[in-house]
Amino acid sequence: MARRTRPAAARRFGCGILLLGLAVAAFVAFRFVVGWTEKGPAAQDVSITVREGATLSDAAVLLKRAGAVRSADAFLTRARVFGGTKPIKAGEFHIPAGASNSDILSILQGGKTVTRLVTIPEGMPSILVHERLMANDQLTGTIPVPEEGSVLPDSYAFDKGEPRAKVLKRMQVAMDKELAQLWAGRAQGLLVKSPREAVILASIVEKETAVPAERPTVAGVYYNRLRANMMLQADPTIIYPITRGKPLGRRIRKSEIAAVNDYNTYAMVGLPKGPIANPGRLSIFAVLHPEKTKALYFVADGKGGHIFADTYQQHNENVRKWFEIRRARGEL
Repeated sequence: MARRTRPAAARRFGCGILLLGLAVAAFVAFRFVVGWTEKGPAAQDVSITVREGATLSDAAVLLKRAGAVRSADAFLTRARVFGGTKPIKAGEFHIPAGASNSDILSILQGGKTVTRLVTIPEGMPSILVHERLMANDQLTGTIPVPEEGSVLPDSYAFDKGEPRAKVLKRMQVAMDKELAQLWAGRAQGLLVKSPREAVILASIVEKETAVPAERPTVAGVYYNRLRANMMLQADPTIIYPITRGKPLGRRIRKSEIAAVNDYNTYAMVGLPKGPIANPGRLSIFAVLHPEKTKALYFVADGKGGHIFADTYQQHNENVRKWFEIRRARGEL
């Protein structure tokens, strides 16, 4: 039997279909490769939070929701082909506008997370530490007012959505660790007999001077007073029972100076029953390494620091000069 010959037109059509298929496949392959490095769809910077234990698939879904990638599946496939085997990190990540798939995976694998900080200044009382943490809308949950003197002043990193209790715990653990190290290296013959007593005195030193270089001298003055069985007479200890360490906002009243309580060192000999603030490292160190001085008194010098005196007569003269300065400023 004679074979039937396929018409030329049919052969050309078949070749056309084949070429078209090859062209489509080539275009898809081209788009797959180009899509790895081309500019992403995000019109502005976005951020995503990758939880501990999250997979690359989980991250792809987050990226799609945030508008950083066009397709979660496409990103995931490209990442598996071009991204290697390096795992992604946990944390909050900043994705710049227009970041490519390649850029995004590098960010997730690099582990450079968004740094959020909450700062506790030296000498901040616990009631204000509580207010600062509660006012931070990036944190979650509630906390009680922490024990006075239990928080180490510093800047602390946290993740968006992290519980406040967890952040506070880090602050308190940091204080425990720092205090233990400082206490272990303390000078000999100190009048403070425990780390807690050191924190109590350091909180007074902290509130009495903002000049770091003065702190060992102020600590030395208070040790001299304790040895002489004199009242410490620290103004911040008058204020603490009234405001729990918040600024008083007015002059101290005579009745408040005379008030008898567990903190007012104008009405008692020795240390108050507890800290009046959260002292920083330098104030704790100053109390554990006080300056050897004969001074028993100090008063403001009008320049941000203090003038120290060995005798009451010298102190009275320094006080007179301080009042002159205040009169000249119109403060009296």
